[in-house]
Amino acid sequence: MKKRRIVPLVVSLILALLVSAIVIFYLDLANGPLVILILSIINIILFIGAIIVFNNKRKLFRFIPWLSFILLNVILLPLAKPTVKERMAVTNKNPEHTEVMHLVNGDIRGVYNKDKSVEVYAGIPYAKAPIGELRWKEPQPLDNWSGVRECNKFAPRSMQPTKPAVINSLVDIYSEKGWHPDYKMHPAQNMSEDSLYLNIWKPSNVSTNLPILFYVHGGSLTTGSSAYEDYNGEEVAKRGVIMITIQYRLGVFGYFAHPDLAKESPNGTTGNYGLLDQIAALQWVNDNAASFGGDKDNITIAGESAGSSSISALCTSPLAKGLFKRAIGESSSLVVKQAPHTYRTMKAAQEVGQKIMKEQKCSSVDDLRKVRASKLVSTKYENPSMTLDGYALTKDPYDVYLANENNEEALLNGYNVKEADAFVVPTYLFNPTNKGNILSRLQKTFNKEIGQKMYDLYKDEIEKDAFSAFNEIFSVYWFIQPHHSWSNMAYQNGVKVYRYQFTKENGYHGTYHAGEMIYAYGNVKHTYRSYCYNDSDLALADTMVSYWTNFAKTGDPNANGLPTWDLYNPADNKVMELGEHVGAIEDRYLKLYEIIDEFINWKIINENS
Repeated sequence: MKKRRIVPLVVSLILALLVSAIVIFYLDLANGPLVILILSIINIILFIGAIIVFNNKRKLFRFIPWLSFILLNVILLPLAKPTVKERMAVTNKNPEHTEVMHLVNGDIRGVYNKDKSVEVYAGIPYAKAPIGELRWKEPQPLDNWSGVRECNKFAPRSMQPTKPAVINSLVDIYSEKGWHPDYKMHPAQNMSEDSLYLNIWKPSNVSTNLPILFYVHGGSLTTGSSAYEDYNGEEVAKRGVIMITIQYRLGVFGYFAHPDLAKESPNGTTGNYGLLDQIAALQWVNDNAASFGGDKDNITIAGESAGSSSISALCTSPLAKGLFKRAIGESSSLVVKQAPHTYRTMKAAQEVGQKIMKEQKCSSVDDLRKVRASKLVSTKYENPSMTLDGYALTKDPYDVYLANENNEEALLNGYNVKEADAFVVPTYLFNPTNKGNILSRLQKTFNKEIGQKMYDLYKDEIEKDAFSAFNEIFSVYWFIQPHHSWSNMAYQNGVKVYRYQFTKENGYHGTYHAGEMIYAYGNVKHTYRSYCYNDSDLALADTMVSYWTNFAKTGDPNANGLPTWDLYNPADNKVMELGEHVGAIEDRYLKLYEIIDEFINWKIINENS
């Protein structure tokens, strides 16, 4: 080989390896089929080999490996995306079938988990499919079916916009603060407008009077699934509690509002179809509890994020009265003078509805019902909020508590200390908050006076770390203060309240929004991200799932061997810390609560003037 060819060859090989590394990195992010990875590796090997072979050729020929490599990647990389599959009820292969269960509308059969300690029934319908003429109507009662329905796989998730797997993987890298490649296929769950189904996990060989934990998933009322691994109900069932997860209509299908829909409704309602689904599922559980060994007089409703907002709505809905006994709310609440998210006025809801009609070029609701679900789900107008419809919600949730008309007799609720990071950080990704811009940003979001008060309160923290101080203020405004309000309102009405603050950091979500779920429902031991957790996480998960299931059984999370969780009392200003330390700590946000209350009062006055 001529000496003058060595340097270009080395440069070409270094560049080829760099480009190949980027391709391999992308393939891991894209979560595509293994065959695409194999073909890409073959392409890379041939590419590097061709660079060497063509090194002594004329300059024009030396571009052939690059051209071939680029063309093949143009073909292969778009194919690198998750497959869409049905999700099975259990992970063990060839699971044994349960005995037939007799429900009100027909017979079903489920499957056992690996050690046969839990029976799982997935994909049980609780209402008619809300398709065709039933789109944007109250959930309709099921027709009876004949034969035995096999309930061994989860139903498709509700219609929802989906992000590219690459984006989700980058979010995971941010959460994990590192890259942990696995190159394993993680298929996406299938999706359908026909999604009003629920799932049951129950202890084996127990047939009567078990407490029931009824779980509503989160996802901003626009995304989510009842089959998510972090709240798989197997561990809850092993503690003697039947766990039920439900699906409900989301986004434009669940919270679209239009005056014509209210006119055609026998109840004059529009805008809360997803909430009505939740109530229908809860009614189904009451009607069928005896069939699966549950006690309909001992039901606890639970949810996280938008699911928790939904729980606070169920606590105030006259339609849900008497359908449950207790409530668990994680990381969101509507029980505040003015909710910061997940709730809007009917006027605002119908304005969005009109924009969607115009966007879809429809002149009537009947026309809009004919639009394909796959097209409608891509609307640019989000529908992430419930509304005061006069039927499911007859008063604002805060006003229901003021009138002492809430439905729960005991409440366990709380938040994570870094709730807002996942929402604030992307907003200012390329221009992070610092000491120089934090005041203007606070004043822009709130107002000049309130922003200054927040800045003054956090002056020392801002001097040390303005980025974290800014995120904390929004964590309190969006999530923590609403739970403080919910706890106080429930306490004033004689409800037994247990309040927590989740502080456990780990290698994944940690104390970000949703980070507590994998602990509360006992799934740390089952995650494929086991490298993110250690023995202290397993210990906390054992403690938390004990608290949650004890509360579901008796309304009291305490039991022998657990750190004592005292009832909430505003006079003590204490909250239960769930982290490396488990025990009561001082609530350190009291002064910020006062400023936020002042801001909310200012907003209400200005909006009504």
